[in-house]
Amino acid sequence: MNYRGVIWTIGILAAFFGVSMLLPAFVAWHYQTSLFSEFMTAGVIVSAIGLGMMRAAGKAPQSLSHRDGFLIVALAWVVLSLLGAVPFWTTGTANTVMDALFESASGLTTTGATVFTGLDSMPPSILFWRSMEEWVGGMGIIVLAVAIMPLLGIGGMQLFRAEAPGPVKDKLTSRVTETGKILWYMYLAMTMIVAVTYWMLGMSGFDAINHAMCTIAIGGFSTHDASMGYFDSLPLRLAATYFMFAAGINFTLHFASMRRGLSLDTPRTYFGDDEFRTYFKWMVLLVILVGIPTLLTSKGTWDEVLFNTVAVATTTGFAVSDYGQWPVVTSLILFASIFAGACAGSTGGGMKMIRVLLLFRQGLREVHRLIHPHAVLPIKLNGMNVSGSVVEALWGFFVLYIVCFMLIAILVALSGVDMLTALTASAACITNTGPGFGSVGPAGNYASLPDFAKAVLMFGMVLGRLEIFTFFVLLVPEFWRK
Repeated sequence: MNYRGVIWTIGILAAFFGVSMLLPAFVAWHYQTSLFSEFMTAGVIVSAIGLGMMRAAGKAPQSLSHRDGFLIVALAWVVLSLLGAVPFWTTGTANTVMDALFESASGLTTTGATVFTGLDSMPPSILFWRSMEEWVGGMGIIVLAVAIMPLLGIGGMQLFRAEAPGPVKDKLTSRVTETGKILWYMYLAMTMIVAVTYWMLGMSGFDAINHAMCTIAIGGFSTHDASMGYFDSLPLRLAATYFMFAAGINFTLHFASMRRGLSLDTPRTYFGDDEFRTYFKWMVLLVILVGIPTLLTSKGTWDEVLFNTVAVATTTGFAVSDYGQWPVVTSLILFASIFAGACAGSTGGGMKMIRVLLLFRQGLREVHRLIHPHAVLPIKLNGMNVSGSVVEALWGFFVLYIVCFMLIAILVALSGVDMLTALTASAACITNTGPGFGSVGPAGNYASLPDFAKAVLMFGMVLGRLEIFTFFVLLVPEFWRK
């Protein structure tokens, strides 16, 4: 284990994270609020911590091993979540240290669960920092999913190894840097397109930038307590729905489409992928299943059904109305949908559509085996056979995911939270969705939960972003042995 290399890598991430706090400081200066010095202080503190780690570690590592990658991935989310809480502390925005930590972890993991109220009157610099944390976290998720996770083999993510331009063998080489640059350019370009579109459809420049960052990151933080419901505009809702759906697509497909350029073959790039076809059909089915009872009971309009369903199913967490007041059956459908989540290689949360698809095909194969015990029935993805080791990893991931969800829900319930809130809050955090139902629904927030429950849910957020296995592998004694 190259501990110095791990510390140096976490240190440079922390240093850049501190430098990024200069942007909300500039926002504070631009809007002439009193938080300029507070953000500068936070930036200096975080940057100093990062530089101190780099100095203590010595020279930059030339290469990092397989095990180093696991440790870096795990520590990055934990350390940066802690450091991201510094601005909430220095500005006095959070009432308690736990609230500051919760908001930071929620932002960086793109969960979107908040403990803050009165967003409409909150200083612009704080609102910008919340959105920027989600945006930075979303980019980190993409780089990990496409460039690093395939090497680590996290619960079937090794399927990307053949098609994504990630690292090979047992070294995290410069290929990761090359992949990261491409993804950064794509991510920034998509964010700018969304921001300009929102602005042209009626948002202020500030709201457009903030909501664009949170849309592409599939985060869900808003600058208003009413979330996207603050903007009573049908074109804006339709545009946001499309962008949330697009952000939930595997970014390698976006990259392939951009390389080929816009043409009649562009739809083939997407619909030629098994995961995307499943994702598209799943969204259409959900809108129909949620829409029928909601429209028949006149609980919501068609545009509210479309927006809220896509927002929940992609784990974005935006809302234009309180879907918790819709028929009970729709709540159950939406609750179940967050476990599937968006596509792998996107900023979305949940178990990822590719895993759900392969688990479903594995289930069908077992049914066919009952009829034809000796038949050879391979599982295919995009025309290629999926190895048995990948299927085993998928089942291991699924079991651990459900067990972790149940344990988190039990611990939250032990803090005195009612069953509905405990179950849905736990699911919303481990899937990185944000709003749940009950007191943590789209019309509420997480402020009223006990500190113990918040701490457990923070763990759930990070666990969901670590794709479960990354955390559990650190608990195996063999991992730490030479």
